[in-house]
Amino acid sequence: MDVIAAGKAAGRMLAAFVTGAPVPLRRVVGIGPVAPEDLPATARWYPAPHPVPDERSAAAARAALDVAHAAGASDLLVVLLSGGASAMMALPAEGVTLADTQTTSAALLGRGAEIHDLNAVRKHLSAIKGGQLAAATRGSVLTLALSDVVGDDLSAIGSGPTVPDDTTFGDALAALDRYGGRAQFPASVVTRFTRGASGAIADTPKPGDPRLARAAAHVVGGLRTAVAGAYAAAEQRGYTVHVLERPLVGEARLAAHELLTAAKAYVGRVPPSAHVGRSSPSAASGVRGSSAGPICILAGGETTVHTTGAGKGGRNQECALAMARELDALGAAVVAASVDTDGIDGPTDAAGAVVDSTTLARAEAADIGPPERFLEEHTSYVFFDELNDLIRTGPTGTNVGDLQVILVGSR
Repeated sequence: MDVIAAGKAAGRMLAAFVTGAPVPLRRVVGIGPVAPEDLPATARWYPAPHPVPDERSAAAARAALDVAHAAGASDLLVVLLSGGASAMMALPAEGVTLADTQTTSAALLGRGAEIHDLNAVRKHLSAIKGGQLAAATRGSVLTLALSDVVGDDLSAIGSGPTVPDDTTFGDALAALDRYGGRAQFPASVVTRFTRGASGAIADTPKPGDPRLARAAAHVVGGLRTAVAGAYAAAEQRGYTVHVLERPLVGEARLAAHELLTAAKAYVGRVPPSAHVGRSSPSAASGVRGSSAGPICILAGGETTVHTTGAGKGGRNQECALAMARELDALGAAVVAASVDTDGIDGPTDAAGAVVDSTTLARAEAADIGPPERFLEEHTSYVFFDELNDLIRTGPTGTNVGDLQVILVGSR
């Protein structure tokens, strides 16, 4: 049995799999930010970056393809996949340089590209994504995935290296048009997509491709796992919990308004004896929340930020900051937080940020300035760092999307 682990959760997934593997492992490749302590002697670990790939990403992808090519018809290749694998395991397709893929990825991320569009482009610039890793082996492939994608679409997790790709070169070309136009991207990228759309270059493996007939994939955890954990922790503390059924997507500041619209429905329902605070949650469960207690509203998803400058922050920090003004006007004691479950929100050392009914007053007293200015400059990190309201967990070793929490109590 051969194993490839790739993504932000690769270290923990690989460590767990090695411990419980039913047979000896032959070739083992790990690709991620932090290697587990106890790797098999045969294992090779490749530290790789996120969200923009570099030479380490290309070396990691080549190593993964080497494992796939080496597997025989009677062998099983296990792929442990998690979010972030798309950037960490990136090998440019023929005719495209790594610099081209870096420029394209950075431009799309900066323009707030939706994950479906981003992955359509990434798959068609790659020699490993969009089912191409599974197509490279003669053996059977079993993928176990931790999902950071709303809806748990396996073709979107890590850009789907082991599952059929339902996007086309035409979709990738349309994404360039949607986010700035073809003139804003490298000529080699536009040329490849144009040739592919005309049929001059073979597309990625599609549903029904015989090369993927022996490949199976399953989601073993995702955003619902994180929401369920938060639900249990809130109940254990006596909160009445409500979950927003619709995933939170789109622009972070618009998502913030949607969250607070939900919170407003509960303001005034909380009795004077109900208090709300910032205590750290545990994963314990077993005590149901009382209807007379404070209220916890949970949401999850993955928002985007369309940046217009060189600001510092992340989508969760921006979502939290966008809530500050409306929180102040609610007339109740409210605490809200937005965090990335991988512990890294954008290119920062914070997982997200927390705001409450005192945020604006404290910012004014500290002469920081109005939140609107920081929103326009996309410098939410600076705002929260000044107030000491950043949430810093460090890398968590997992990645299942973003979690938002709103706690409503009495004034």
